[in-house]
Amino acid sequence: MGTTNVGGPRLTSHMSTPARPLAVPVTVPLTVPFTAAAVVDGAMGVVVDGIVDIDRMVTHLLAVRTVAINELHALALAAEPAASGSATTAGSAAVSRGWSAQMTARRVAATEVSAALRISEREAEQLVADSSALVHELPSTLDALREGRITYRHASILVDEARSLPSESWSTFESAALPEAESRSAAGFRQRARALREREHPQSIDERRRSAEDSRSVRLEPTRDGMAWLTAHLPAEQAIGAYRRLTEIASGLAAPDEPRTLTQRRADVLADLLIDGVMPDSGIGRGVRATVLVTVPVLSLLNQVEVTGAPSSSLEGYGPISTEVARRLAAHAPSFVRLLTHPETGTVLSVGRDRYAVPRDLRLWLRIRDETCRFPGCGRSAANSDIDHTVDWQHSGATRHDNLAHLCEAHHQLKHHTLWRVNQAGGGVLEWRAPSGRRYRTEPAVRLAR
Repeated sequence: MGTTNVGGPRLTSHMSTPARPLAVPVTVPLTVPFTAAAVVDGAMGVVVDGIVDIDRMVTHLLAVRTVAINELHALALAAEPAASGSATTAGSAAVSRGWSAQMTARRVAATEVSAALRISEREAEQLVADSSALVHELPSTLDALREGRITYRHASILVDEARSLPSESWSTFESAALPEAESRSAAGFRQRARALREREHPQSIDERRRSAEDSRSVRLEPTRDGMAWLTAHLPAEQAIGAYRRLTEIASGLAAPDEPRTLTQRRADVLADLLIDGVMPDSGIGRGVRATVLVTVPVLSLLNQVEVTGAPSSSLEGYGPISTEVARRLAAHAPSFVRLLTHPETGTVLSVGRDRYAVPRDLRLWLRIRDETCRFPGCGRSAANSDIDHTVDWQHSGATRHDNLAHLCEAHHQLKHHTLWRVNQAGGGVLEWRAPSGRRYRTEPAVRLAR
């Protein structure tokens, strides 16, 4: 399908002629005197020109995508009165909880994009917000993106910095920032844009600091080889104070026979204080122990070597871990729930007799099965999510494992206040239908016999 047919007249009205086509090298210009180095240099120049052409084409397509995402948001907003009338059983209550027409449309657009592109919902929400800003408030930046004069990263930085300014300052800020974006790297532009923002902002730094404190948060990002990032966004003085405290404790653990570096000791101190609430050797700190689920195949516990073809051990909220780590957790860590699984089917055999009470057992059973929120693409832990009746209780839905699933608070509300629909397909599989009509399936993390 050509770009002129994408999205209809309303969409194509924002589009322009694509960047000049990629020049395909046919011959390499010869230089005098003719040398191998000259031929290589000429060929490299042609290839670099081609890379630049491709990059311009990519940025043009990203501009087209920006307009399309904004169009989706506009369609969701236009459909909202019908959606709220049929999907919300207590419309006034929903509005009182913040589900206005604007918020509902924004959430519908973001979840549609997230599910369709298989990206995180946070990233999708950013795309929806940035697209709206570029189309409606920052058209010159969108033009620069369409023409390949800036990258999408530059445009995103400009939007991010502009968003913190009063709306009446956006045009002035864009006029000053856009030439800088066209001549700097993304990192260099971020630094320059912050300086321009400071100059344009009418509020004092103290006022902005009080507002910025609302964005404090902690995030978990799994990485490779059994590792993960734990990142805290804090007021600067608290972050610096915590870092210095970690450094002081870690420095105090130095010894002639200590093999760990200061950086490693600092990380170990943080983990010991947060997980156990106390330093194992010195006894520093007090707190509450965390509870984490670790699933261990039976044969991994019985054998000291890896079992070929056996299911891998896994850590709730992370994924596969080494058998050595799993054995240690299962044997020694009282704050970990040990799960014994069948070596071939992965079916849970035991969750421990200290969890016998039926309501508590069912909650734990669902938490093991789901592991995360069951909305397409959501990775929020089941431990921090609601248990939702797929068929509502008031509509004769039963409190059974095949009518229950974990949904985080945001997606629990989305299910009840929009036209997102879900059915249980058996075996813990959920089938979702988006307001656009697209369908998605989410599989359980663990297949459980029942």
